[in-house]
Amino acid sequence: MIELRTLRQFVAVAEELHFGRAAERLHMTQPPLTQAIQKLEGSLGAPLFERSSRSVALSAAGLGLLPQARAILAQAEALPAFAQAAARGSRGRLRLGFISTVGFGDLPRWLRLFREDFADIELTLREATLDVQMREFAQNDLDAGFIIHAPGAQPPGFESLRISSEAMVLALSSEESLAVSASLDVQAVLRRPLVIFPREIAPSLFDALLAFYRQHGLEPPVVQEAIQMQTIVNLVSAGIGLAWVPASVMAFQRAGVVYRPLLGAAPVCETSLIWRRDAAPTVLRFVEHIQRLMLP
Repeated sequence: MIELRTLRQFVAVAEELHFGRAAERLHMTQPPLTQAIQKLEGSLGAPLFERSSRSVALSAAGLGLLPQARAILAQAEALPAFAQAAARGSRGRLRLGFISTVGFGDLPRWLRLFREDFADIELTLREATLDVQMREFAQNDLDAGFIIHAPGAQPPGFESLRISSEAMVLALSSEESLAVSASLDVQAVLRRPLVIFPREIAPSLFDALLAFYRQHGLEPPVVQEAIQMQTIVNLVSAGIGLAWVPASVMAFQRAGVVYRPLLGAAPVCETSLIWRRDAAPTVLRFVEHIQRLMLP
């Protein structure tokens, strides 16, 4: 194992090409420096200098070693700054999960600004539903995630930041009579075939929709399930049924689909950013970044 001190001594001699001047530069006497270089040559199995009574020159091995030694020393000198940046959360990695609906809002802008402000954080994105994110959190494969849920129903054991709260609206086929009705009759809406996401990907929101139907004395007439909101909207365009989607999904325009709010009380969904209480500094830096951008 070659010590950094020995590499510094080699570089000093290589740059001065004089053992006496190199020793003065290193604040040491010449004999220990000469011994250190000889010991280094012995450990490498090659002479680093060509010596004569009048001059010192780098050998082929010395010429080859010099740039590598300089690079190693530069990396070693940078270590404190790297460690301090990691402790501050301005360097490291962030593995971020997100549900598709958050992409219709401010997430693209937030990520662009985060990359600009924290170029030394390696950001990895993973589109994943709540059930997948929970598995990845448990396996330590995820650092933070954007999820969708019923109001106040964030997963226990996590810190959270509410990103948005929005009413759900109806996605209707443009061929559907309800699409052109002056007002939507709740009973008529709730009796129409329903396209919905599986419960396991957003249990609290699924249960909230189920409760909404039961408050009106009905069970949801589910005819098809799909995971992605874009897929759900596409199925609506095919006339499979209507769907409840977050209002932000109205940004996804699909031929054959219209979005209509339900007058009066409608189910509400929230989007939150969640992370472990013992999260790395990079996660906390990302949370602070989002909080700052959300300020009015």
